[in-house]
Parts: sequence; C-alpha cells; structure tokens
Amino acid sequence: MTSRPDLQVLPNETSHDADVLVIETEQLSADITATLRRWAADTGVPVVLVIGDIDDGELLTVTRYGVLAILPKRALTAEQLTHSVRTVAQGGGMMPPSLVGGLVRHLEKFQREVLAPSGLHAAGFLQREVDVLRLMADGFDTNEIASKLYCSERTVKNIFSRMSQRLNLRSRSHAVAYALRTGVI
Repeated sequence: MTSRPDLQVLPNETSHDADVLVIETEQLSADITATLRRWAADTGVPVVLVIGDIDDGELLTVTRYGVLAILPKRALTAEQLTHSVRTVAQGGGMMPPSLVGGLVRHLEKFQREVLAPSGLHAAGFLQREVDVLRLMADGFDTNEIASKLYCSERTVKNIFSRMSQRLNLRSRSHAVAYALRTGVI
C-alpha cells in the first residue's frame, strides 16, 4: 500500500490521524476486541479487519466496534486490501460472501428474539406505529385510523408525531414511503 500515491501508511503512534484503521490478526482475541472498542470510542474511524478466522458469532461484535470490512487473511492481495481501504474510507463496507449468510442469520435472530418481543422492528418502528402506517398507506384519514385501532384521534396524532420526530420523517407520505422501503409495510 505504500506504493499508492493516494494512500499513506501511518506509524502506530500517529494512528489517531488515520482515516481508516487496518488491523491484521489470526483470530479475534480479547486484546483485539479491546483495541477495536477503544478505537471506536476514541476516534470513530472505520476499520478494515484482516483476519485468519472469524466465526458467525464474532461478526456482530466487530461490526459494533466500527469494522466495515472483513477480509480473509489467506489469499489476500495488496490490490484487495487497497480497494477495501478506499471503499471503507468512502463509507462503504466489504465482507466475503461466506460471512454474509451468518450475519443475516444473526440479524434475523435478533429481530425475532429481541426486537419483536419488545414490539419493535429492525427499521425502528413500534408495532402500533406499523399499524398506523399500514392504515395511512391504505388511504385512511386520522379519524378512520382511530376508529379502526379503537383509540382517539389525538392518540393517532401522538403516535405519528413521536415516530416522525424519532425517525426524522417530514410528512405522512414520507413516513409511508420510508416504511415501504424498509419493508415494514
């Protein structure tokens, strides 16, 4: 990577000035996890993790601490590493297809076992908000929604107002469009 004019490798003592941190390890250890946690808390700079072996259970741990790219150490080329650093610097992410399935399974399990029992959806909606959004999408006005949900118009307006503020939604149509795009309705 040092031969790339648009990339500069910094010594460890100046890593706080980096745009992307690259960590290379054989496996995820307590020390590496602590480094990732510290780095995420101190800088928020994204991480490329070059690793020999990582299991499905460790995926959520590393992504929680700013890892946006996971590269298998075996058969890694300089070109792949360079491409990953550039991608992460621009806000993207990279992961081998063999790991994507495990991450999706963990997210599904999280939705099923943590969010759903709490009445939440992965997109950040409460179940009552989803009910209101579905009826809005069907063209019902506030009075009709209140009647169908056995509540007052004020309750419907409050549900919509809190949801709009929390998710930064500007209007009913924006809220319905967002819910459609996220697959909630």
